[in-house]
Amino acid sequence: MKRRMKRIAGVLLAFVLCAGTTMHAGAVTIDEAEKKADELEEKKEDAESEKEELVTKLNDIIADMNETQEKLTDKEAEIQAAEDELVQARVNENNQYESMKMRIKFMYEGGNTQFLEVLLESESIGDLLNKAEYVSQLSAYDRDMLTEFQNTVKEVEEKEAALQKEYEELNELQDQLADQQDEVQSLIDSKEAQIEEIQKQISDNAETLERLKKEAEEAKRLREEQARAAQAAAGSSYSAATSGNVVSGNGYFTHPCPGMTYQSSYFGEIREFETGGHKGNDYAAPVGTPTYAAAAGTVIIAGWSNSAGNWVVINHGNGLVTKYMHHSSLCVSAGQHVEKGQQIGYVGSTGQSTGPHLHFQVELNGVAVSPDSYM
Repeated sequence: MKRRMKRIAGVLLAFVLCAGTTMHAGAVTIDEAEKKADELEEKKEDAESEKEELVTKLNDIIADMNETQEKLTDKEAEIQAAEDELVQARVNENNQYESMKMRIKFMYEGGNTQFLEVLLESESIGDLLNKAEYVSQLSAYDRDMLTEFQNTVKEVEEKEAALQKEYEELNELQDQLADQQDEVQSLIDSKEAQIEEIQKQISDNAETLERLKKEAEEAKRLREEQARAAQAAAGSSYSAATSGNVVSGNGYFTHPCPGMTYQSSYFGEIREFETGGHKGNDYAAPVGTPTYAAAAGTVIIAGWSNSAGNWVVINHGNGLVTKYMHHSSLCVSAGQHVEKGQQIGYVGSTGQSTGPHLHFQVELNGVAVSPDSYM
């Protein structure tokens, strides 16, 4: 009987050893999942690095657009000055022409009536000077003055034409930069979608890895239990080689744009194109990034402004108001009550904006204050 029990124990131990071999093969699957996790993390880091490069490129393009806009503004001023100069040159030319006509009229009254008739019938200086046979009868002073004024008019016209051409070239450059901005923004959006897909794969793989580890732990527990049963059946002091401990695997405001790429401007910041300090915080983010109410309140404005673009203004009571500017589109309407963290719109670049971002402004009793004091 005792020998029979030992044979049974031997069979059970053999089964346990076979089970151990099977789980060793299963561990390869865990290794593969862990290797895949490392590969996905590396892939995600590469994609995020590429996204950062695109964001840098986008910022450079936006800077170029700002510089080009300044040149356009300067060129408009130069063109206006040239137009004013041209008007004055033509006034001077006309005054000299009329003055000359009066002098010649008095000189030839009672004299050469034929020349006087030609002079009076001429519609312009050019018309008169084209009558070559009469030019010699003009005084040297009048001829020189007329020529000088005509040359001035011509020079100013050429100057204005050259400035206009430069302005058109700058406008064309601005259009090209805008196209580049759209292209890079599209690449950033695509890269973000890629990162999101990689993150999903990472999450799925993590779930698979966790499941495999739990299955391995359960198999290990069963092996040890079977080994103990075999020992009991044989009446021996056998202890499983694999025995041991089983290892189982005042912020009053919420942020209005948690999906931002970075903060591009700060409250009180001095900028060349603004008078006084910046009245809020700017959060750069891709077009379409959701924006949220910083606190509960009533929407008092939800619409269009030439400077703020699509904007929302929320009254929180006790003189506290928040403003959200430059949306691509809005999710709320005036008169609506919103809760803290409720979506109100999507980031855009409408109104007077240098690129996709949310301008977030906080006012207390009509005076702009730092948003950071409430976050």
